[in-house]
Order: sequence, then C-alpha cells, then structure tokens
Amino acid sequence: MVGSQASWLSREQTELSPFTRPHKSYGTRLEQGNLSFPLFDVSAVYKNNQIVIFATVGLPNNVSVVNHVWQQGPLSGNTPQMHSVSGPNVQSFGTLDFLSGKVETVRRGTSTVFRVKISHGIINTISWGILMPVGAIVARHFKAADPAWFHVHRACQMLGYFGGVAGFATGLWLGHKSSGVEYKGHRCIGITLISLATLQVLVALGLRPNKTDKKRVFWNWFHYLVGYGTIILGIVNILKGFDMLQPGKWWKFSYLITIGVLGCVAAVEARAWFLVLIRKTDHAAEQNKDDTSVV
Repeated sequence: MVGSQASWLSREQTELSPFTRPHKSYGTRLEQGNLSFPLFDVSAVYKNNQIVIFATVGLPNNVSVVNHVWQQGPLSGNTPQMHSVSGPNVQSFGTLDFLSGKVETVRRGTSTVFRVKISHGIINTISWGILMPVGAIVARHFKAADPAWFHVHRACQMLGYFGGVAGFATGLWLGHKSSGVEYKGHRCIGITLISLATLQVLVALGLRPNKTDKKRVFWNWFHYLVGYGTIILGIVNILKGFDMLQPGKWWKFSYLITIGVLGCVAAVEARAWFLVLIRKTDHAAEQNKDDTSVV
C-alpha cells in the first residue's frame, strides 16, 4: 500500500529474514530500506502454513497508538504485485495500541475519504446522470410548451453543470488524498466531461445566434453533438464509479432503472410527436386535395 512502511516475507525464503521498506509506489522491489521508526530483533517463523513475523518496534516519544494496514495480493514468481484497490482491500486498516494491546478496525463509513467518495458519487450521479438527461429530454420533446421548456432546460443544465463542477472538485481532492491509487479511465472521462460541459455553457450563453440567423443550424448541430456526447460520457463514468465504489448492486440497478424510465419517457414522447406530425401531414394533404377539387 502506497504510503505505508511494511515488512514482507515469502515462505519460499530459506533464511526467513523479512524485508522492511517504505512504499512510495506500486512498483514494489524486495530491497531493504530505512523506516521512519526503528525495528529490532526482526525474525520470522513459518509453521502450519502460516508465517509470523516478530519484531520490537521503537516508538517516538509520547506515541503508543499507530495506524495498521494489511493486504494480500498476487505474486509474479516470488515478487509481490499490486493488490486490488476496491472492496475489502480498501477497508483493511485500523489502529494498534501498544500499551493496551488493543486493535481497532476503522469502520468504512467513518473514514473522511470514504465520506467524500460517497458525496462525490451522489453529486455526480444527480448532476451528470439525472439533471443533464432530463434537461435534454425537455428540450427535445416539450417545445410545445414554449417558453417554459427553455427555462426548465436551462435550469436543469446549469444545475447539472455546477453540480458537475463540485463533483470534479471532490474528485481532485480524492486524487490528492489517494496517492498511488489511480483510476485512469474514470479520471480521463471526468476531465473530458468538465471540458465539454464548460465549452457547451460558454457557447450556449455567449455565441448563440438568433433563430433567423443562417448560422443557427451549425450552432444547433454543435449544441446537440456536444450535449448528447456529454450525457453519454456522464452515464458511462457513473457506471464506472459504481464499479469502483462497490456500494451494492441495488444502487447501480436503481440508477439503471432511472435511466431506463427517462429513456422510455423520451421514446413515448417522441412517438407521440411522430404521430402528431403524421396527422398534420395527412390533414394538409387532404386540404390540398379539397382545394384542387374546388378549382
């Protein structure tokens, strides 16, 4: 675990002398290194398929409680590889009191980083994953309610954008506090999202031509493509976030149901408008036929 100072031992070693080394990256090398605290009389025993490492720990003055982490992961030959950074592997930490001998496992929900992760997920799910799609559906299928549709569309998109900015900020904080833990795909999509959304807001507020302007058609295409691209990327990143945080299948399933309902609403509304358009076309054709007969 990056940031930890660890002792490591393999049962394949014949002399059973553990390595002690501060870990600054996941590129672990089995080389001795100096820790920030001294270890004395380090030894190990392999018995009954278990390895026990013994050592005397030299503690700084007035310190008797230390943080304790433990991990397990794969081996490549006899070299430890990067362990998982999800599920139980991100919950394996606690405190060790050397005076009382008491060991306490830190509950997942009490961790500041974990609480921020939850906030990050909720904010981004609501902003990118709900408000943005709702705003797009209103703009696409409710233009008959003019100008109310425009105000609702703008409110949803702006609330979604500012929520996305807040979610992006919490993501940056989490990245700073989780040195060595990288979710490159999630991070790259997040940066792309905030960039596209910012561009969309600037173009929508500052460069929108009048409806009668010949350039309006190009602006519309840009607005549609960037908007729908942002929504698709947002949903993808939210699903990746569920897989990373692993809050339980029900949460991911609930979100998928929500997106499915919004999609069904959009589909039903689109079908209704399609039928209205057909009726108008048929009615216009009948009127033209009647006018021709009269002549």
